[in-house]
Amino acid sequence: MQNDKTMEFMAIAMKYFPEAKAKLEESGVELSMEMAMPFLDIFKNVMNEAYELGKKDAANQQ
Repeated sequence: MQNDKTMEFMAIAMKYFPEAKAKLEESGVELSMEMAMPFLDIFKNVMNEAYELGKKDAANQQ
């Protein structure tokens, strides 16, 4: 289950990666996929925590 969510979160990140890359490059910051990986790991952790919080909230409302 957790691995499925991780894959979904990474798909979301990849969907927005070109936009984020363009914004950074507009500011003079070059971004490669290798440079982005540590930030994608942070994104994954944030999304996992947010998912668990939402799951907990949903269970409390039942």
